Amino acid sequence: MILISMHDSPLRSAAVASIGLAILLAGCATTQPDPTIAMKAAEQAIATADHMRVADAASPELSEAREKLTAAQSAAHAKRPIEAERLAIESRVDAELASANSEAAKAKAVNDEMRRSNSTLAQELDRTSGAK
Repeated sequence: MILISMHDSPLRSAAVASIGLAILLAGCATTQPDPTIAMKAAEQAIATADHMRVADAASPELSEAREKLTAAQSAAHAKRPIEAERLAIESRVDAELASANSEAAKAKAVNDEMRRSNSTLAQELDRTSGAK
């Protein structure tokens, strides 16, 4: 009976090369992203900003978000999923920035009003305590 050593055989080398090639191809065979989820997230962020009445402040970020969402939809229809996903993510971020800026402006307005009220109250206390 003749035993063939697998350590030195061309068969082993071919098997190792085939396995390596299969692993390499599997690693390179990435699927194209599906921009649908990113576009839905962008649509939701824009809807949230609209609900918060960000448009009342004529937000440039919200306008930019809408433009990028439209461009993402066009890229998706043109079968450019990577570009579509990137634009959709940028759209969502712009809409979230618009919402955050709007909330910050509202909070600043409330804070300014509270400072004015506190100042008025302090003046009133000074006036009434000085009269005694």
